[in-house]
Amino acid sequence: MVSRNIYIQLIIRIVVISLTALLTASFYFKERYLLSGFLLFLLGIQTYVLIQYINQTNRKIAYFFDAIKNEDFTLRFPEKLSVKSLEELNHSLNMLNGMIQDIHLKKQAQEHYYQEIIRQAAIGILTINSKGHILFANGTVEKLLNYHPLNHVKQFNQIDTKLYALFADLEPFDGKVFQLSNERENSQLALKATAINVDGEALLLVTVQDIHKELDEKETDSWVRLIRVLTHEIMNTITPITSISESILKYFKNKNEPVALSDVRQDHIVNTAKGLEVIKEQGGNLMDFVQSYRSFLSVPKPDKKLVPVMDLLDKVKLLMTPDNVQEMNEIAVEVKPEGLSLFIDEKQITQNLINLVKNALQSLKGQENGKVRIQAGETGKGQKYLTVWDNGPGIPADLIDEIFVPFFTTKDSGTGIGLSLSKQIMHLHGGGMKVHSTPESGTAFTMLF
Repeated sequence: MVSRNIYIQLIIRIVVISLTALLTASFYFKERYLLSGFLLFLLGIQTYVLIQYINQTNRKIAYFFDAIKNEDFTLRFPEKLSVKSLEELNHSLNMLNGMIQDIHLKKQAQEHYYQEIIRQAAIGILTINSKGHILFANGTVEKLLNYHPLNHVKQFNQIDTKLYALFADLEPFDGKVFQLSNERENSQLALKATAINVDGEALLLVTVQDIHKELDEKETDSWVRLIRVLTHEIMNTITPITSISESILKYFKNKNEPVALSDVRQDHIVNTAKGLEVIKEQGGNLMDFVQSYRSFLSVPKPDKKLVPVMDLLDKVKLLMTPDNVQEMNEIAVEVKPEGLSLFIDEKQITQNLINLVKNALQSLKGQENGKVRIQAGETGKGQKYLTVWDNGPGIPADLIDEIFVPFFTTKDSGTGIGLSLSKQIMHLHGGGMKVHSTPESGTAFTMLF
């Protein structure tokens, strides 16, 4: 509506100026110089008024945008004017100014709301620019690092030189764990970095969280699981020994008094010999169990060297017995890129792979069209991995959290330390191990380096 009125005003003024100009020219050619001179003067006044009108409109709009740019919402234009179009323009600018002011106030309130959430968050949050300046740090991160105020990453040198080195090398999407010690306590800090862009400036958003409590709970849970499994295994071994010992004692004691030799029958001696054989066997099993526990606790430090992955996997495939391979319809090896190499202890990683392949073969026993695939490659982040996959029945959901617990096993034989030992070997290599299993579809164990 305002634009239409302004256009009408401009059109009328231009039409009047044009008519005045035509009349001036007409009277001039008719040699009526006095009248043409008056019209020429009138033409100049009309042109001046038109320029003033346009300038007035432009100045108002320029003032309006300058005020908005400077977040000055006090600017108001008079709405009672003789010129209807200017009056409507002023009214529209005032309305727009009020709307922008409302949006600005809502934005400020929302920004304050989010800032308060960030300040009160239980996770430490800070943003760092390319020059190392800390643009924002909430109270939680200052409390975790016991330093206030945080303005630059160089201040981390005063907290811990290793912490500064960690931040200096921190890249987007990195995740680090750092143990910070001070006179009050030890903290296990988990750091995660994310790249963000604010007003065209690339920033690094870092979250810092103390996971000491979570690690304590995880460690306690692991000990509970281990003790439960150990108790189960030891009780399974000791209970028959106790029962058989009580039975044998009845042959040779009566009311806590030794029986006479004449009362000992031949079948007592035979049963005693059998019972002692069982006790010996159970004792041997317990010794084997203790020996496996010792081997689990004494894994040597990896003797690393650069090993071509294709050679490693060909060796593992060759070490599998012909009987195992005959039971399979397919066992495949896949390496991408083909020249991939790993800096590892070859014996330990070979042991891991053989253990995982044997587990896969056992899960496929009696299954037609069974397949095992050993894959090697790199993730999108450049992390190298080895995966052993099978299309067996999978691992039940209620057991998936137990399979890495030492001495836990669902098999009739074995010590149950294979997977836990494999995981420990991966930890010694600075990597990790994970499992993904889908019932009736298969299982994949992945070693990450």
